[in-house]
Amino acid sequence: MRRDVVVLGSTGSIGTQALDLVRANPDRFRVVGLTAGGSNEELFERQVAEFAPAFNGLGEDASTEAAGMACDVVLNGITGAVGLRPTLAALDAGNTLALANKESLIMGGPLVTARARPGQIVPVDSEHSAVAQCLRGGTPEEVRRLVLTASGGPFRGRSREELAEVTVEQALQHPTWSMGPVITINSATLVNKGLEVIEAHLLFDLPFDRIEVVVHPTSVVHSMVEFTDGSTLLQASPPTMMIPIALGLAWPDRVPDAAPGVDWTKPETWEFFPLDDDAFPAVSLARRAGERGATAPAVYNAANEVSVEAFMTGRLRFIDIVPTVSHVLANHDVPLEEHLTIEDILAADTWAREEARLAIDAATNGETL
Repeated sequence: MRRDVVVLGSTGSIGTQALDLVRANPDRFRVVGLTAGGSNEELFERQVAEFAPAFNGLGEDASTEAAGMACDVVLNGITGAVGLRPTLAALDAGNTLALANKESLIMGGPLVTARARPGQIVPVDSEHSAVAQCLRGGTPEEVRRLVLTASGGPFRGRSREELAEVTVEQALQHPTWSMGPVITINSATLVNKGLEVIEAHLLFDLPFDRIEVVVHPTSVVHSMVEFTDGSTLLQASPPTMMIPIALGLAWPDRVPDAAPGVDWTKPETWEFFPLDDDAFPAVSLARRAGERGATAPAVYNAANEVSVEAFMTGRLRFIDIVPTVSHVLANHDVPLEEHLTIEDILAADTWAREEARLAIDAATNGETL
């Protein structure tokens, strides 16, 4: 049974929920390391005082050091590209990695997967946790395809033209999930689902043409696996991250009462719709980036992070986020994947951020991409 836990990004949405789980299961888990980015130092100080970890610190270097500690599991709940070095540190130390920081896997790609032993990475994204649970129902050879569900965000059903005047406040009103601002905007553009398609490819070693996305507005079915005999297994629960976080810390075991289940005494309708690629092209763009491989997914992620920041500060329209990412990707020269190094990935990340800023500046001045 895993007991000693390191939580990276402890003041964020994933980190605070993980500590709620530890608090509710003191005989099951013990926090030995806590780190955060520094945006909420007051909360971090309260967490350190409560859990008294052997190590605590603020910033990327502290997270990298904590990830390499002797422990049973490292929960990487950091948001963004700064999670890459801690991810590699956890894997190199032989620790089980409960991964909520999808960006590090997407950026690192084969560099990360090559350093992970089988089963060392446990997904914490609700969609990939659902897939991992469903995969228990068959052998790898029996899997036909993965089906990731997407809520569709706050703008589901709108045409591309209707998205032109979207405000930041509207984009932050997610219909089913309570998350941090960046991932909430990513869910509104469906960039987050694009990132999850790349993540699923890397985690489960399936080609992109066997990974599909379907819109499921209520977010009760978190994802599905279709098998070769026509059977489909799905994982369902009310929208909550507590179940995938609990599985991430305890995998392959379940933590009793991690969250309430579906109330089967009440009428419930589950609806599924095809993805509108015209209004929301982020997923198809992510597929193309993933198929190019090497540093292309890192560029997709980096350009998006800069574009989201520009949207939130009023410098870029919502409808121009994904075209900006597409523009940056089109100008990127992808190196050979077999010679990929962390320096290549970080250089591509830096280049993409600057290229995105230049494109946004041009758009601000009235130029077209």
